[in-house]
Amino acid sequence: MRPKARERMAAAPAGADPALDRENARAHLLIVDDDSAIRQILRDYLEETGYRVSAAGDGVDMRRVLDESPVDLVILDLNLPGEDGFTLATYLRRATQAGIIMLTGSGDRVNEVVGLELGADDYVSKPCDPRHLAARIRAVLRRIKPGPPACPHPDAPAGDRSLRFAGWTLNLAARKLTSPEGEPVALTTAEFDILAIFASRPNRVLTRDQLIESLHGREWNPYDRSIDNHISRLRRKLGDDPRNPSLITSVRGVGYMLSLDRPPS
Repeated sequence: MRPKARERMAAAPAGADPALDRENARAHLLIVDDDSAIRQILRDYLEETGYRVSAAGDGVDMRRVLDESPVDLVILDLNLPGEDGFTLATYLRRATQAGIIMLTGSGDRVNEVVGLELGADDYVSKPCDPRHLAARIRAVLRRIKPGPPACPHPDAPAGDRSLRFAGWTLNLAARKLTSPEGEPVALTTAEFDILAIFASRPNRVLTRDQLIESLHGREWNPYDRSIDNHISRLRRKLGDDPRNPSLITSVRGVGYMLSLDRPPS
Protein backbone atom coordinates (compact mmCIF):
# COMPACT_ATOMS: atom_id res chain seq x y z
CA MET A 1 0.00 0.00 0.00
CA ARG A 2 1.22 3.50 -0.75
CA PRO A 3 2.63 5.56 2.18
CA LYS A 4 -0.18 8.14 1.98
CA ALA A 5 -2.76 5.37 2.28
CA ARG A 6 -1.00 4.07 5.38
CA GLU A 7 -1.08 7.58 6.85
CA ARG A 8 -4.82 7.86 6.27
CA MET A 9 -5.41 4.50 7.98
CA ALA A 10 -3.19 5.53 10.88
CA ALA A 11 -5.06 8.81 11.36
CA ALA A 12 -7.86 7.29 13.45
CA PRO A 13 -7.82 8.76 16.96
CA ALA A 14 -6.30 6.80 19.81
CA GLY A 15 -8.30 5.83 22.86
CA ALA A 16 -11.05 3.73 21.26
CA ASP A 17 -13.88 3.15 23.71
CA PRO A 18 -13.79 -0.50 24.88
CA ALA A 19 -17.49 -0.23 25.74
CA LEU A 20 -18.23 -0.27 22.04
CA ASP A 21 -17.30 -3.95 21.90
CA ARG A 22 -18.47 -5.34 25.23
CA GLU A 23 -20.96 -7.56 23.37
CA ASN A 24 -18.05 -9.16 21.48
CA ALA A 25 -15.48 -9.11 24.30
CA ARG A 26 -12.42 -11.24 23.59
CA ALA A 27 -13.52 -12.31 20.14
CA HIS A 28 -10.46 -13.57 18.27
CA LEU A 29 -9.71 -11.65 15.07
CA LEU A 30 -7.10 -12.57 12.46
CA ILE A 31 -5.68 -9.88 10.14
CA VAL A 32 -4.20 -11.32 6.93
CA ASP A 33 -2.29 -8.63 5.03
CA ASP A 34 1.21 -8.64 3.53
CA ASP A 35 1.78 -4.98 4.51
CA SER A 36 3.35 -5.11 7.97
CA ALA A 37 2.56 -1.43 8.65
CA ILE A 38 -1.13 -1.93 7.93
CA ARG A 39 -1.20 -5.09 10.06
CA GLN A 40 0.27 -3.18 12.98
CA ILE A 41 -2.04 -0.17 12.62
CA LEU A 42 -5.15 -2.37 12.58
CA ARG A 43 -3.87 -4.69 15.29
CA ASP A 44 -3.08 -1.84 17.67
CA TYR A 45 -6.47 -0.22 17.14
CA LEU A 46 -8.52 -3.42 17.45
CA GLU A 47 -6.63 -4.63 20.52
CA GLU A 48 -7.24 -1.27 22.16
CA THR A 49 -10.92 -1.67 21.31
CA GLY A 50 -10.98 -4.93 23.28
CA TYR A 51 -10.42 -7.74 20.80
CA ARG A 52 -7.87 -10.50 20.86
CA VAL A 53 -5.96 -10.04 17.59
CA SER A 54 -3.55 -12.22 15.61
CA ALA A 55 -1.85 -11.27 12.36
CA ALA A 56 -0.48 -13.08 9.30
CA GLY A 57 1.32 -11.93 6.18
CA ASP A 58 0.23 -14.73 3.84
CA GLY A 59 -1.72 -17.98 3.57
CA VAL A 60 0.98 -20.06 5.27
CA ASP A 61 0.96 -17.83 8.36
CA MET A 62 -2.85 -17.73 8.29
CA ARG A 63 -3.11 -21.52 8.47
CA ARG A 64 -0.56 -21.61 11.28
CA VAL A 65 -2.69 -19.24 13.37
CA LEU A 66 -5.85 -21.24 12.61
CA ASP A 67 -4.11 -24.47 13.69
CA GLU A 68 -3.11 -22.91 17.01
CA SER A 69 -6.41 -21.34 18.05
CA PRO A 70 -10.02 -20.94 16.82
CA VAL A 71 -10.69 -17.62 15.07
CA ASP A 72 -14.02 -15.79 15.12
CA LEU A 73 -13.41 -13.45 12.18
CA VAL A 74 -10.75 -13.00 9.48
CA ILE A 75 -9.91 -9.61 7.95
CA LEU A 76 -8.54 -10.76 4.61
CA ASP A 77 -6.61 -8.66 2.12
CA LEU A 78 -7.23 -9.52 -1.51
CA ASN A 79 -3.73 -8.98 -2.91
CA LEU A 80 -1.38 -11.37 -1.13
CA PRO A 81 1.84 -13.12 -2.12
CA GLY A 82 1.36 -16.77 -3.03
CA GLU A 83 -2.30 -17.65 -2.50
CA ASP A 84 -4.50 -14.61 -3.06
CA GLY A 85 -7.47 -13.53 -0.98
CA PHE A 86 -9.96 -15.33 -3.22
CA THR A 87 -8.20 -18.66 -2.74
CA LEU A 88 -7.92 -18.16 1.01
CA ALA A 89 -11.58 -17.11 1.31
CA THR A 90 -12.59 -20.37 -0.39
CA TYR A 91 -10.43 -22.31 2.07
CA LEU A 92 -11.81 -20.43 5.09
CA ARG A 93 -15.40 -20.96 4.08
CA ARG A 94 -14.80 -24.69 3.59
CA ALA A 95 -12.65 -25.32 6.68
CA THR A 96 -13.93 -22.88 9.34
CA GLN A 97 -17.01 -21.11 10.66
CA ALA A 98 -15.18 -17.78 10.90
CA GLY A 99 -16.68 -14.60 9.53
CA ILE A 100 -14.78 -13.02 6.63
CA ILE A 101 -14.32 -9.34 5.83
CA MET A 102 -12.37 -8.78 2.62
CA LEU A 103 -10.17 -5.73 2.09
CA THR A 104 -10.37 -4.63 -1.54
CA GLY A 105 -9.03 -1.78 -3.65
CA SER A 106 -11.10 1.37 -3.51
CA GLY A 107 -13.99 1.22 -5.97
CA ASP A 108 -13.10 -2.28 -7.23
CA ARG A 109 -16.67 -3.52 -7.63
CA VAL A 110 -15.76 -6.66 -9.59
CA ASN A 111 -13.51 -7.95 -6.80
CA GLU A 112 -16.17 -7.11 -4.20
CA VAL A 113 -18.74 -9.19 -6.08
CA VAL A 114 -16.33 -12.11 -6.53
CA GLY A 115 -15.44 -12.02 -2.84
CA LEU A 116 -19.10 -12.15 -1.82
CA GLU A 117 -19.71 -14.98 -4.27
CA LEU A 118 -16.93 -16.96 -2.56
CA GLY A 119 -18.60 -16.54 0.82
CA ALA A 120 -17.20 -13.34 2.33
CA ASP A 121 -19.61 -11.73 4.79
CA ASP A 122 -18.64 -8.15 4.00
CA TYR A 123 -16.00 -6.06 2.27
CA VAL A 124 -14.18 -2.84 3.11
CA SER A 125 -12.30 -0.69 0.61
CA LYS A 126 -8.67 0.26 1.32
CA PRO A 127 -7.48 2.60 2.64
CA CYS A 128 -10.04 2.34 5.42
CA ASP A 129 -10.68 4.19 8.63
CA PRO A 130 -10.09 1.67 11.45
CA ARG A 131 -13.25 2.95 13.14
CA HIS A 132 -15.25 2.07 10.02
CA LEU A 133 -13.67 -1.39 9.92
CA ALA A 134 -14.45 -1.89 13.63
CA ALA A 135 -18.12 -1.10 12.98
CA ARG A 136 -18.23 -3.69 10.19
CA ILE A 137 -16.53 -6.24 12.48
CA ARG A 138 -19.17 -5.69 15.17
CA ALA A 139 -21.95 -6.18 12.61
CA VAL A 140 -20.51 -9.46 11.29
CA LEU A 141 -19.83 -10.80 14.80
CA ARG A 142 -23.43 -10.07 15.78
CA ARG A 143 -24.62 -12.06 12.77
CA ILE A 144 -22.46 -15.12 13.40
CA LYS A 145 -23.34 -15.44 17.07
CA PRO A 146 -25.56 -18.46 17.78
CA GLY A 147 -29.21 -17.68 18.22
CA PRO A 148 -32.22 -16.83 16.06
CA PRO A 149 -32.67 -13.49 14.30
CA ALA A 150 -36.41 -14.10 14.35
CA CYS A 151 -38.99 -16.05 16.37
CA PRO A 152 -39.86 -19.63 15.40
CA HIS A 153 -43.19 -20.39 13.80
CA PRO A 154 -45.94 -20.07 16.44
CA ASP A 155 -47.24 -23.61 15.75
CA ALA A 156 -43.83 -25.22 16.36
CA PRO A 157 -43.53 -27.59 19.36
CA ALA A 158 -42.27 -26.07 22.60
CA GLY A 159 -38.49 -25.81 22.59
CA ASP A 160 -38.25 -26.19 18.80
CA ARG A 161 -36.10 -23.37 17.41
CA SER A 162 -36.54 -24.28 13.76
CA LEU A 163 -38.26 -22.66 10.79
CA ARG A 164 -39.78 -24.92 8.15
CA PHE A 165 -40.72 -24.10 4.56
CA ALA A 166 -41.32 -26.16 1.42
CA GLY A 167 -39.87 -29.26 3.10
CA TRP A 168 -36.69 -27.45 4.26
CA THR A 169 -35.75 -27.04 7.94
CA LEU A 170 -33.72 -24.11 9.24
CA ASN A 171 -32.41 -24.88 12.73
CA LEU A 172 -31.92 -21.51 14.40
CA ALA A 173 -30.01 -22.77 17.43
CA ALA A 174 -27.51 -24.86 15.45
CA ARG A 175 -27.58 -22.49 12.45
CA LYS A 176 -28.03 -25.40 10.04
CA LEU A 177 -30.17 -25.93 6.95
CA THR A 178 -31.51 -29.40 6.15
CA SER A 179 -32.99 -30.35 2.76
CA PRO A 180 -36.35 -32.13 2.31
CA GLU A 181 -34.29 -35.32 1.85
CA GLY A 182 -32.62 -34.81 5.23
CA GLU A 183 -29.25 -33.70 3.83
CA PRO A 184 -27.33 -30.80 5.44
CA VAL A 185 -26.67 -27.80 3.17
CA ALA A 186 -23.74 -25.49 3.95
CA LEU A 187 -24.59 -21.77 4.20
CA THR A 188 -22.44 -18.72 4.88
CA THR A 189 -23.43 -16.60 7.88
CA ALA A 190 -25.04 -13.99 5.63
CA GLU A 191 -26.93 -16.63 3.61
CA PHE A 192 -28.26 -18.21 6.81
CA ASP A 193 -29.44 -14.90 8.21
CA ILE A 194 -31.13 -13.84 4.97
CA LEU A 195 -32.92 -17.18 4.74
CA ALA A 196 -34.01 -16.92 8.40
CA ILE A 197 -35.49 -13.49 7.71
CA PHE A 198 -37.42 -14.84 4.71
CA ALA A 199 -38.54 -18.03 6.49
CA SER A 200 -39.92 -16.06 9.43
CA ARG A 201 -41.86 -13.80 7.03
CA PRO A 202 -43.20 -16.05 4.24
CA ASN A 203 -45.25 -14.50 1.43
CA ARG A 204 -44.14 -11.02 2.51
CA VAL A 205 -42.11 -8.70 0.29
CA LEU A 206 -38.82 -7.54 1.82
CA THR A 207 -36.96 -4.65 0.24
CA ARG A 208 -33.21 -4.64 -0.36
CA ASP A 209 -32.69 -1.86 2.15
CA GLN A 210 -34.62 -3.82 4.81
CA LEU A 211 -32.40 -6.84 4.22
CA ILE A 212 -29.17 -4.85 4.17
CA GLU A 213 -30.13 -2.96 7.32
CA SER A 214 -30.83 -6.28 9.05
CA LEU A 215 -27.47 -7.72 7.98
CA HIS A 216 -25.09 -4.78 7.89
CA GLY A 217 -26.68 -2.23 10.20
CA ARG A 218 -26.10 0.45 7.59
CA GLU A 219 -28.10 2.31 5.00
CA TRP A 220 -28.47 0.86 1.51
CA ASN A 221 -27.01 2.62 -1.49
CA PRO A 222 -28.05 1.97 -5.10
CA TYR A 223 -24.66 0.46 -5.99
CA ASP A 224 -24.65 -2.18 -3.26
CA ARG A 225 -25.42 -5.52 -4.92
CA SER A 226 -24.35 -7.78 -2.05
CA ILE A 227 -27.93 -8.83 -1.25
CA ASP A 228 -28.54 -9.82 -4.88
CA ASN A 229 -25.38 -11.93 -4.84
CA HIS A 230 -26.32 -13.65 -1.58
CA ILE A 231 -29.82 -14.41 -2.87
CA SER A 232 -28.46 -15.76 -6.15
CA ARG A 233 -26.31 -18.23 -4.21
CA LEU A 234 -29.21 -19.14 -1.91
CA ARG A 235 -31.41 -19.95 -4.90
CA ARG A 236 -28.79 -22.34 -6.26
CA LYS A 237 -28.42 -24.07 -2.90
CA LEU A 238 -32.19 -24.42 -2.56
CA GLY A 239 -32.48 -25.83 -6.09
CA ASP A 240 -34.48 -22.76 -7.12
CA ASP A 241 -33.81 -22.02 -10.81
CA PRO A 242 -32.12 -18.56 -10.78
CA ARG A 243 -33.55 -17.83 -14.24
CA ASN A 244 -37.10 -18.71 -13.22
CA PRO A 245 -37.24 -18.87 -9.40
CA SER A 246 -40.36 -20.13 -7.69
CA LEU A 247 -39.25 -20.12 -4.05
CA ILE A 248 -37.34 -16.86 -3.52
CA THR A 249 -39.07 -14.66 -6.06
CA SER A 250 -38.25 -11.14 -7.22
CA VAL A 251 -40.77 -8.35 -6.97
CA ARG A 252 -39.70 -5.90 -9.65
CA GLY A 253 -38.62 -2.54 -8.30
CA VAL A 254 -39.29 -3.57 -4.68
CA GLY A 255 -37.30 -6.56 -3.43
CA TYR A 256 -37.73 -10.28 -2.77
CA MET A 257 -40.22 -12.68 -1.21
CA LEU A 258 -40.25 -16.28 0.02
CA SER A 259 -43.24 -17.53 -1.96
CA LEU A 260 -45.15 -20.37 -0.34
CA ASP A 261 -48.54 -21.79 -1.20
CA ARG A 262 -49.32 -21.93 2.51
CA PRO A 263 -47.61 -20.96 5.77
CA PRO A 264 -44.80 -23.26 6.94
CA SER A 265 -45.85 -26.17 9.14
